[in-house]
Amino acid sequence: MRPVVVRNIRRADPNAIGTFAQLGVSTVHEALGRSGLMKPYLRPIWAGAQIAGPAVTVLAQPGDNWMIHVAVEQCQKGDILVVGCTADNTDGMFGELLATALVARGVKGLIIDAGCRDVKALSEMGFPVWSKAISAKGTVKATLGSVNIPVVCAGVNVEPGDAVVADDDGVVIVPKKLAVETAQKAQKRHDDEDGKRKRLAAGELGLDMYKMREPLAKAGLVYVDNPEDV
Repeated sequence: MRPVVVRNIRRADPNAIGTFAQLGVSTVHEALGRSGLMKPYLRPIWAGAQIAGPAVTVLAQPGDNWMIHVAVEQCQKGDILVVGCTADNTDGMFGELLATALVARGVKGLIIDAGCRDVKALSEMGFPVWSKAISAKGTVKATLGSVNIPVVCAGVNVEPGDAVVADDDGVVIVPKKLAVETAQKAQKRHDDEDGKRKRLAAGELGLDMYKMREPLAKAGLVYVDNPEDV
């Protein structure tokens, strides 16, 4: 495929994205049928961030951040930059200066299947990054890739404009065509869990709330009163 930059993409429904931002990765992942979750090696460089937004995608060459610079121009306010690499890489392809450029565009954060550096500065800026590694190793600007094409990032196919949800639990991708439906399911799940949370806080056991006792007995679980009875 020739190197290309796609300027105009269709982004996931903004109301659905707003719901995802409030509910977080675990709830959205469950609502999506337990799919779309990136590999757990992708971790936030600082704790506590929770974001959601449409993906602007980058296909980059390992150890080369040229196309990340190209992608900055294509970002709009509220976007999340998602960077996949053509081969396994942990070099520090992103740092403080690129983050400064993205903040100026209103970008919410970065997901990168490679390395990140300048962690202290990024933390002080409050710019969230989920990366495969933290590495001070520098990169070059020598080989073309593409912007806003489908990419694979941490094991998940990401289409431009798909909804990205990221927090301390990881990163999940919701295809833009499923965003509204998934947001509705996620909200329902959250509301149901609120009721369960209140019951558990009042002292009710999960064993009873989820009606586990009978199936446990059928599966062969036996209670005994004394160790010698085992």
